[in-house]
Amino acid sequence: MGVLSGQLLRQLVAVGFLLLAVTGASRAAEPAPSPDAALASALARALEAAPLRGARVGALVVDDGDGRVVFERSADQPLVPASNLKILTALAALRVFGPAHAFTTRVYSDAAPDAEGGVGTLYVRGGGDPGLTSEDYWRLAADLHRAGLRRVRGDLAIDDSLFDGERWHPSWQPTTARAYLAPIGALMANYSAYAVVVTGGDAKGKPVAVAVDPPLGFFRVSNQAHTGPGKRLVVEHRAVDGGEEVVVTGASARGAERTFQRSVLDPTGYAASVLKLQLGAVGITVTGNVRRAYVPEASRELLAFEGRPLSDVVRRFLKFSNNPIGEALIKSLSASADGVPGNWKSGVAVVRRELDALGLPTAGLVQVDGSGLSYDDRATPRLLVAATREASHSFRYGAEFVASLPIGGTDGTLQRRAHGAGPELRAKTGLLTRVTALSGLARRADGRTFAFSVIVNGFRGDAHSAIAALDAFAAALVGEG
Repeated sequence: MGVLSGQLLRQLVAVGFLLLAVTGASRAAEPAPSPDAALASALARALEAAPLRGARVGALVVDDGDGRVVFERSADQPLVPASNLKILTALAALRVFGPAHAFTTRVYSDAAPDAEGGVGTLYVRGGGDPGLTSEDYWRLAADLHRAGLRRVRGDLAIDDSLFDGERWHPSWQPTTARAYLAPIGALMANYSAYAVVVTGGDAKGKPVAVAVDPPLGFFRVSNQAHTGPGKRLVVEHRAVDGGEEVVVTGASARGAERTFQRSVLDPTGYAASVLKLQLGAVGITVTGNVRRAYVPEASRELLAFEGRPLSDVVRRFLKFSNNPIGEALIKSLSASADGVPGNWKSGVAVVRRELDALGLPTAGLVQVDGSGLSYDDRATPRLLVAATREASHSFRYGAEFVASLPIGGTDGTLQRRAHGAGPELRAKTGLLTRVTALSGLARRADGRTFAFSVIVNGFRGDAHSAIAALDAFAAALVGEG
């Protein structure tokens, strides 16, 4: 019986090993979740976060190497893209003008400077350069001084006829004095913006100190604010003869300093005033006034001043989401393709033609401006991904485009966010009331790069929470979620 029991035991053990082998083989044969499936699951979780519940969400992620779709959700739904629309404007501008293109501001007079370095009227023709700053106007003035100019006995006449007279797009409602909603002109300075520094006095009831930068006669200050408790500080503006009045009301704590960034109402008059200031700074006297006028055909060109290359302009445009640059680019595209004056309707049509010529999926695209400020704009995640890939892959301007995108947790509009994704993320941000978006490129530790776009419309919570959800989406893309 002991022998039989031993044989039986050996048989049972053999059967057990066989079952174990079969079971193990069966389990081994079950496919493990693919890396892309795991990634898609992580991305889906990010979009199901509480701040996005009830919102309309569109998203697309593709492998940038082979174009394979890794994740999508309503990728063909046209949504308000906010500043992600800037990707389309930048692509069209780089394609039409090229990254080395420089917008030119031209200066004329009736004749060359006389023996005393004097001319009559000095004419300045705006070339649509959106990047000119006070420092650039100083360089322009210094170039004129080197060319022999010392005195303008007549007026400083500005020809801004390259663009039409529509300063703000009609769909931007309501207009405010905030710098992000600055007006557009063919001659601009400092993105049509300026700073107002308000400092509380040293005792309760005393007036605050108000300083405007740049310090121009163009600005007049109405200081109605005081030191001490009271209503919050408010800085507004209104047009007055020959310039603008900056009105400061409310109250400031003792010794406290606040800086307000504000836009001007008259971009051409402001730019002319900046130029007049810098002419004086280099030793060129202007006797007359600032006025608008066409450059006479018989005028003599004194200077062709080239601004920064378009690659640098686009970098400022995308890195810092600079709205005036986008609108000026749209009007320059219009003027280049369809003649003067450049306007929004013609300019956005140029963008559409360029996208169609590239074969990009433009179904559902509605573009009315260059920056994405309008709630009338519509774009799909599929188009934004395709445009990002097209721009980044271009031999002519791909490097410049990629270098223009904000880097996660490092610079531009991503400097204080997307720390989870970090420098493996390069993406354009977008934010309007109840709208947030993020489109660009993300690189994983395994070396793969993804092109992606996610747009959220109608989120119900606070903007910070919705932005955090998109940052979590980006972190999952790079493998840090």
